[in-house]
Amino acid sequence: MGLSSSWVGAAGRVPEVFNKIRDGQAPSQVTNQLLKDWGFSSSADRAFIPLLKSLGFLTPTGQPTQRYHDYRDHSRSKVVMGEALREAYQDIFLIKANPTKADQGSITGKFKSFHNASDDVAQRMSKTFFALLELADLSGGEKPKAEKEAAVEEQINSAAKPVSPVISSPALAGLHYNVQIHLPATKDVEVYNAIFKSLREHFVD
Repeated sequence: MGLSSSWVGAAGRVPEVFNKIRDGQAPSQVTNQLLKDWGFSSSADRAFIPLLKSLGFLTPTGQPTQRYHDYRDHSRSKVVMGEALREAYQDIFLIKANPTKADQGSITGKFKSFHNASDDVAQRMSKTFFALLELADLSGGEKPKAEKEAAVEEQINSAAKPVSPVISSPALAGLHYNVQIHLPATKDVEVYNAIFKSLREHFVD
């Protein structure tokens, strides 16, 4: 789970920063001086650097990542931002898969409780999130239903692996199997739900 605590005071300028990223060459490092060169000279604008780091656009030391370079592709920039938001604000998408302005109250409350933030800071976090959301295509990160179901089925089949049968007592005519469940490393809750549903159908019912 995760929920970025990064925010900027001037959320209205968020699109301007990402336009600079998309339309310009990637620098060797994003620094406060570069922000000034881009026209973001206020001391408050320095908050864009930790925001970019939380979104996976920059390394901890400020170098552009592959996501930064991918965002520069105009045909993919919205999808790339959608992927970044799903990672950095994962807990929000547990509340609403496709958040809208109508959800801003509950999302602000989530920021407040998760980070023990004041009302003002929680509102700024929320405004930053929604400014980023305007630049994102959330549908791009979703696999087609058939493809997703096939992936789930494959993970189910590989998760339950029966081991050698063990006879619990010579007096028992039947064989008893020990079943080991190897849960896949995934953030998709549907995978785990499907695994346990399958186990219940085959071993319990």
